[in-house]
Amino acid sequence: MKHKDGKPGSQQDKNSRAVPMTIMFFVLCGFSFYLGGLFCSEKHRFDNNDAKDVAKAVQSSTEVGVGSLQMKSVNFPECSIDYQDYTPCTNPKIWKKYGTHRLTFMERHCPPVFERKECLIPPPDGYKVPITWPKSRDECWYRNVPYNWINKQKSNQNWLRKEGEKFIFPGGGTMFPRGVSEYVDLMQDLIPGMKDGTVRTAIDTGCGVASWGGDLLDRGILTVSLAPRDNHEAQVQFALERGIPAILGIISTQRLPFPSKSFDMAHCSRCLIPWTEFGGIYLLEIHRILRPGGFWVLSGPPVNYEHRWRGWNTTIEEQKSDYDKLQKLLTSMCFKLYKQKDDIAVWQKSANNNCYEKLAKPDVYPPKCDDSFEPDSAWYTPLRSCVVVPNPKYKKSALASLPKWPERLHVAPERISGVHGGSASVFKHDDSKWKVRAKHYKKLVPAIGTDKIRNVMDMNTVFGGFAAALIDDPVWVMNVVSSYGANTLAVVYDRGLIGTYHDWCEAFSTYPRTYDLLHLDGLFTAESHRCDMKYVLLEMDRILRPNGYAIIRESRYFVDAVAAIAKGMRWSCRKEDTEYDVENEKMLICQKKLWYSSNKSS
Repeated sequence: MKHKDGKPGSQQDKNSRAVPMTIMFFVLCGFSFYLGGLFCSEKHRFDNNDAKDVAKAVQSSTEVGVGSLQMKSVNFPECSIDYQDYTPCTNPKIWKKYGTHRLTFMERHCPPVFERKECLIPPPDGYKVPITWPKSRDECWYRNVPYNWINKQKSNQNWLRKEGEKFIFPGGGTMFPRGVSEYVDLMQDLIPGMKDGTVRTAIDTGCGVASWGGDLLDRGILTVSLAPRDNHEAQVQFALERGIPAILGIISTQRLPFPSKSFDMAHCSRCLIPWTEFGGIYLLEIHRILRPGGFWVLSGPPVNYEHRWRGWNTTIEEQKSDYDKLQKLLTSMCFKLYKQKDDIAVWQKSANNNCYEKLAKPDVYPPKCDDSFEPDSAWYTPLRSCVVVPNPKYKKSALASLPKWPERLHVAPERISGVHGGSASVFKHDDSKWKVRAKHYKKLVPAIGTDKIRNVMDMNTVFGGFAAALIDDPVWVMNVVSSYGANTLAVVYDRGLIGTYHDWCEAFSTYPRTYDLLHLDGLFTAESHRCDMKYVLLEMDRILRPNGYAIIRESRYFVDAVAAIAKGMRWSCRKEDTEYDVENEKMLICQKKLWYSSNKSS
């Protein structure tokens, strides 16, 4: 008997026997990948007492990682000194390839694999170990961020000034040249919730050198300072050098990498964002990430236009028109003018969903987002011209319904029920587990809890447990949640911590040498089937400060593989047991060495 293509039946039988074997091969490979991801996600969410069962899954996944991590040591060359401030996905050298509409060129544009750098980013000539917190808030070494452009261009606004070998930060800004503390004092008078723990998380768009976020730290408010990469200013680099939370970012055509209802307060101090243009799409993004009952604060044009218009190279009629358009747009999004005094205006987002009912009517702009719109999707997700209506399922996510800080840190947020396998008991166990782990970490890295470590990143957190365990230490923690994993970042924000979505197959949105401590737990096990872990380690080296530490918690196989590559990155590492001495789970404690470039500028 012949097949319809003319082949004899005997050949068909032979092929038919080969097909199941091929299918079985792919099934087994897929299953081992699945187990690798399962190890990372499940061991976080559930009881670590099941470590022996998890270890079996680790053993199943280790063979898969052989192609991603090399056991053989590799010596990486130095990059040219031209790359001392290299930000791969926000690289000004490639901006001309992208459009200027809505500043699209300033968004993330990561290089393809064949263009990735396999070299070590050098520090600037004369680089010194950063000044420690809290002194760093007011000064930093000039050679660490050797850019004097802001000092020259913004000298009248008191952002910073150069004195000898240091930059001094007097706390000035465009709208507060006399100092940020006086400016925030006025803001607190307008928003009493800033004083009693009601307001805990904030975002500053167009942050300058992050003086506003720095001042709020002493007031118990944790701020994500946001600014785009710039050819001259290096604003975010200054912020992180000072020890103030910040990331590179811009509201352009893509959503910001945060879930909906993240921030208690959003702030713009003459940040030059055209809020009423393009149908108000930028303000719609602020609305998405602002918690119901949260506050949007604006200072600068067109606020107080009656007294300020002469200094803005415009007319009073134009500024009045701009203010009226802004007020109309905010009202259509269910914001109400809360208070206004001098140069500061405060609007509050409605905590009552009744306001949004009118958006369902035809011909209303901006319209209500349809059911296909996922409010928390925020990794390369395009902005849309519609209003995100808060999910009525969550009745306790409004600002007034949350426990005040610091109580909210250890209370299971309502949104944990939206996480697969999440519950109040799982949250409580995770909280207690990380207290034990953090205590163990401090024995292994005595610098934790001292002024030697300020900027910390938890590279693949679940509920922010590590950050919560360090809350009494002089640190802040950037909690990173995988863009491919469960959306637990909303829980992180609900408990009063900060973080961002990220895919570690790409570079992080920060400058080199901006973190003192990197922590990861099972990241390589979970992601080695998608990413070449060599590039993840090189990215860790890029963003880690000289003399900074990495705590790598992994299966025995991955710890050995990482140690081999870390040697080629000039890291000194040692293997340690976990707090419960799990046989197949180990820790690698690494420190990055301080070295200087032997290469010349190209």
